[in-house]
Amino acid sequence: MAATDPKSASSIRVAVIDIGTNSTRLLIADVEGREVDEIYRESRVTRLGRGVDYSGQLSAEGIEAVCRAIADYMPLIEEEEAKEVMVIATSAVRDAENGGAFVAELRERFDLRCQVIDGDQEANFTYLGTSSGRDGEETMLVIDIGGGSTEMIIGRGPEPIFHTSLQAGVVRHTERILTGDPPGSAELESLARDIEKLVQASLEGVDLPPIQRAIAVAGTPSSLAAIDL
Repeated sequence: MAATDPKSASSIRVAVIDIGTNSTRLLIADVEGREVDEIYRESRVTRLGRGVDYSGQLSAEGIEAVCRAIADYMPLIEEEEAKEVMVIATSAVRDAENGGAFVAELRERFDLRCQVIDGDQEANFTYLGTSSGRDGEETMLVIDIGGGSTEMIIGRGPEPIFHTSLQAGVVRHTERILTGDPPGSAELESLARDIEKLVQASLEGVDLPPIQRAIAVAGTPSSLAAIDL
């Protein structure tokens, strides 16, 4: 990948590594205020969160898969001369008993400081990213379906009005409920009931405005959209 010059003298080139439950992503971009000009992105399926829901531990295989991805990302970051490198970890690392040891290993192996964000921060980041490229003041529902958690955010323009983070994700609920391949109707009904209970509990007593647009983000909605093409 050939290095490119920053979009403008006032922008800063940033690299972000997002360590999720199922994948590890890299984004390199020039950032100026709320404007983000993408330079490069890549995603690897690393399955760090496999088994965390029942074992409480990040597996050695998952940790090594993430480290291999980061080892491949680092030369790209250096080549593009990113001035800042941010590493963010979400559901799997915050839930795992050995999440702190994993963060320490990243510091030792790559000299990277990894920030483990909570569900509220994840929801806010999701909404900011989704709303940053949109005009207007319509009320949006943004749903981020991850491997270990799902965030639902309602906002108008750049400002979130309500957000919640659910302990529900494609990896977590597959391991909890779905044993068949393909899953049977009874399993799918059980899955739907469990998700419905979680959503209803999170919205109890909340007075929500009418939704004008709904946007789903992350790998699961993208895969479903690709199937529908």
